[in-house]
Amino acid sequence: MIVIVIVVLVISSGDKDESTTSAPSTTPTAKTKTQQRQTGEPAGERADVISFQLDDRSQAGISNIWLVWTIKNSSSEKSNYAWDWEAVDAAGTRVEDGSQLETNVQAGRTARGEFPTTLKSAKGIKLNVTSFDRTASY
Repeated sequence: MIVIVIVVLVISSGDKDESTTSAPSTTPTAKTKTQQRQTGEPAGERADVISFQLDDRSQAGISNIWLVWTIKNSSSEKSNYAWDWEAVDAAGTRVEDGSQLETNVQAGRTARGEFPTTLKSAKGIKLNVTSFDRTASY
């Protein structure tokens, strides 16, 4: 019985979709859609993410790190966006993760958002978008 459980765990861990399309980490801007096509990254819904990065607003010794993003709705209908993300340090350890939502973005329009984090520093932190979904907004 234990052997079966171990085999199932090994097989299921091999099926995980660990691949992520990295959002720009602490770089000032995201890759453009043209750059994404040239590098072979998905140009579908995720291409609507113009930028997704950390903004270090710390001052006077007080940490104040925010997530900031820009989304441009390239579809022909009003849309909602939902995505999961993780922040990974230089050693590859996940130091924070979360989910974000941007709703009612009109076709062809751009939406900007921001959200506070509990990170103490943005140095050496890489952001990964681990799932992304665009749906029609009604």
